[in-house]
Amino acid sequence: MKKLFLYILLVTSLCAHAQFGTQVFSKDPIVNLENFDKQRVHWGYFLGFNSYDFKFDYINDPKVDIELKKSTGFNVGLVGNLRLFEYLDLRFEPGLYYTQRDLTFHNVEGTTADKQREVKSTYLHFPLLLKFSSKRTGNVRPYLVGGVSRSLNLSSNFNVKDDNMTGARFRMKKWTNYYEIGAGVDLYFEFFKFSPSIRGVFSLNDEIIRDNDPNSPYTGNIESMKTRGIFINFTFH
Repeated sequence: MKKLFLYILLVTSLCAHAQFGTQVFSKDPIVNLENFDKQRVHWGYFLGFNSYDFKFDYINDPKVDIELKKSTGFNVGLVGNLRLFEYLDLRFEPGLYYTQRDLTFHNVEGTTADKQREVKSTYLHFPLLLKFSSKRTGNVRPYLVGGVSRSLNLSSNFNVKDDNMTGARFRMKKWTNYYEIGAGVDLYFEFFKFSPSIRGVFSLNDEIIRDNDPNSPYTGNIESMKTRGIFINFTFH
């Protein structure tokens, strides 16, 4: 699945690059899709990458922090854009986000398997964003974006009774709220608009479900665990 995703992204990027120099940054570019942004509503889709981690706050100062190893995940989703004013749009970008984070609890005694927990997450992500665009120059238009979002973690182990102590299960809450902020640029080609962007996402609520034993070496000293992440998306309209 990941190889197929990378292949699709590579092909679409090469197609965009073929027109990139001549249509976007040439000395005297032809203005493409001149009235595209005047549409009241338009649609698109995105492909991209993500990198998630956790921010831990502790009840007592730990001797050694929980070690977190991040990996690069992928994103795919749809875009709905509502034009509010000339420089302001409202966007809804539902998507599927896959990621994995590996945790090592150095304070836990035992084997390597006892110390490590693999946290795989598949999110249905629902952001509602405001897009603040600059004035268009030729076929280029930078923008800022920000807003709030909510996600459903399909791999949260929310309903699992076993915890870290009894079944090596790291449990998280199903729903999480975030705020997001980022930037991007709209590039106008002959037949479509291409928008690469980068966005930071920050959880507003504690996501951890603590072990049944309040003195668990895994969760007993954790005051809160909140997701942070970076999204790099390539959007086609």
